[in-house]
Amino acid sequence: MSARLPVLSPPRWPRLLLLSLLLLGAVPGPRRSGAFYLPGLAPVNFCDEEKKSDECKAEIELFVNRLDSVESVLPYEYTAFDFCQASEGKRPSENLGQVLFGERIEPSPYKFTFNKKETCKLVCTKTYHTEKAEDKQKLEFLKKSMLLNYQHHWIVDNMPVTWCYDVEDGQRFCNPGFPIGCYITDKGHAKDACVISSDFHERDTFYIFNHVDIKIYYHVVETGSMGARLVAAKLEPKSFKHTHIDKPDCSGPPMDISNKASGEIKIAYTYSVSFEEDDKIRWASRWDYILESMPHTHIQWFSIMNSLVIVLFLSGMVAMIMLRTLHKDIARYNQMDSTEDAQEEFGWKLVHGDIFRPPRKGMLLSVFLGSGTQILIMTFVTLFFACLGFLSPANRGALMTCAVVLWVLLGTPAGYVAARFYKSFGGEKWKTNVLLTSFLCPGIVFADFFIMNLILWGEGSSAAIPFGTLVAILALWFCISVPLTFIGAYFGFKKNAIEHPVRTNQIPRQIPEQSFYTKPLPGIIMGGILPFGCIFIQLFFILNSIWSHQMYYMFGFLFLVFIILVITCSEATILLCYFHLCAEDYHWQWRSFLTSGFTAVYFLIYAVHYFFSKLQITGTASTILYFGYTMIMVLIFFLFTGTIGFFACFWFVTKIYSVVKVD
Repeated sequence: MSARLPVLSPPRWPRLLLLSLLLLGAVPGPRRSGAFYLPGLAPVNFCDEEKKSDECKAEIELFVNRLDSVESVLPYEYTAFDFCQASEGKRPSENLGQVLFGERIEPSPYKFTFNKKETCKLVCTKTYHTEKAEDKQKLEFLKKSMLLNYQHHWIVDNMPVTWCYDVEDGQRFCNPGFPIGCYITDKGHAKDACVISSDFHERDTFYIFNHVDIKIYYHVVETGSMGARLVAAKLEPKSFKHTHIDKPDCSGPPMDISNKASGEIKIAYTYSVSFEEDDKIRWASRWDYILESMPHTHIQWFSIMNSLVIVLFLSGMVAMIMLRTLHKDIARYNQMDSTEDAQEEFGWKLVHGDIFRPPRKGMLLSVFLGSGTQILIMTFVTLFFACLGFLSPANRGALMTCAVVLWVLLGTPAGYVAARFYKSFGGEKWKTNVLLTSFLCPGIVFADFFIMNLILWGEGSSAAIPFGTLVAILALWFCISVPLTFIGAYFGFKKNAIEHPVRTNQIPRQIPEQSFYTKPLPGIIMGGILPFGCIFIQLFFILNSIWSHQMYYMFGFLFLVFIILVITCSEATILLCYFHLCAEDYHWQWRSFLTSGFTAVYFLIYAVHYFFSKLQITGTASTILYFGYTMIMVLIFFLFTGTIGFFACFWFVTKIYSVVKVD
């Protein structure tokens, strides 16, 4: 089979913090018992129907999630398609992260009894008359979805029902999704899943997977009478044109829908289910077989080693400058006692009277620093919790929920940092500063997000955020984040301005003519290359997780790359800052922010390359959505990396001018 088939869309983001449950429990949507979302705390036990009790149940519920495709950014709810619908049952409650990512979990008509085998059981029959406009519209939507390779995502006991098959090099791939169907082109070319069987051969014909063989694996709980726990659920999609729809036997030719078909078309949906005991898989590690089928680990280690080499190279250069060159400079400067010596000053000491001169557009820089600090702390804490295992793949939407909650609660450090630096820049418009810190960057992100949401609403996608959730997000922003930002700004302005180790001259020093390499733009462009080199492999997996619906679970690698990125941004900025100071250019504030912040421009270039070379996305709406959401990520990354560079350079400049004697 072609290796192109793997199309993953599992729980993209992982587990719920208690705080987010409390703060975000008001997200609109039908409610259900929270047991579905806390499997890590309380495993569910199952037993035979005659043995069921309060401690173990016999009925196994199958839930369906939204359907998505690698060829479209638009996911759709299960109910948007004309599949068999559940007659009763409540939807599980959704956390904010799930709503933001378009997760829509619904009850399904597929009901199983533990350890009870079923063979070719009829779920429902759908009939279409091609003369009726409504039926024709439903059928066309189904065909279009098969053409774009939309995938089902089913859930049993909060774990994905997987479709496992062999790919190249003898590898077995387990996909937490399976296609609605497939298409044979008018030239006889088999698209997507049609390659799995030679029975799919009719030209210009769709084949719908209307039957699934499900096998559920379990292990018996050691404590005896407590029953069994489910450890895996696998299925195999099949297509049958049932000859006797009332009593299907799951035999015969595949269920084909020709593009030229007319009259009445009947599609019967059936399933078979069987159970198998497997004592080798523990309940706590039941996701491992899915994760192990993704051969990414060796690539990740290559990425880490590549990044570490860059960090060691930069660290060596910074150490050489700090320990040798700077040490010699400081010793030489401090030995100059006479006036004649003082007149022969050279290098970075010459600009000591201008080094802390307030930058142009100090208001904007301080606002960026405040927002960047907020994002930096949020990212660190979220990844730290993910590494500790608090954010497991079993809890959908939790990573996004955790990040949003942390961002809301971190308004105080944002306001404090913005106020402290704005005051040190000599700014006096403190009201404007705190308002811009509260609304400028979050406002740009929200405006972009809202426009993307309007497009999703227009397309009828499940990823469109309900109006009530938008109100909840605005309430979190205006009622919690903004007041906390004001509190932080109050304490920031109340404190004395940052004391600099040297005085600033009244008359600015003239900056000499700069060589090409010490001019602002070349330095800024060069400064972003090394940090980007540390992250681009990890970036590939993150973009795959978002746009190709692949499972992302290696938060340990991500946290390590995050630390490497912080170190690389800091060291690259310090190096370039030293070279510019030696060239007697004292405008370091904006340059340090933009030098490391330019990594975001490389991120944008890579995202454009990724779109055209790796993705199969088609359609104007999907393209606009991709670049709209990419711009949000680029802005956040710009603020994040720029803030790291500024703080590193600020520490470096303060350090070197505090140890040199200045008359």
